[in-house]
Amino acid sequence: MTQRLHLVFGGELSDPTKTVFKDVEDLHIVGIFPNYEKAYNAWKSEAQRTVDNAHMRYFIAHLHRLRDETTAASPTEELG
Repeated sequence: MTQRLHLVFGGELSDPTKTVFKDVEDLHIVGIFPNYEKAYNAWKSEAQRTVDNAHMRYFIAHLHRLRDETTAASPTEELG
């Protein structure tokens, strides 16, 4: 069975129109999740918790794509 790990993390951006963190040493690592659904729920919870700060952003990184270097990157099939 293939594991499809996802990392949820976030932090304050230097500019809300870009994805450059103000301080990468102050990133909030929410956790690593075994599937997209659990990662999405964690991401949504953190995004809603910080909704009043326009500079805060949370992201989902698809760790399973980083492990297999022979497979080309593809669109996020989970969103389809």
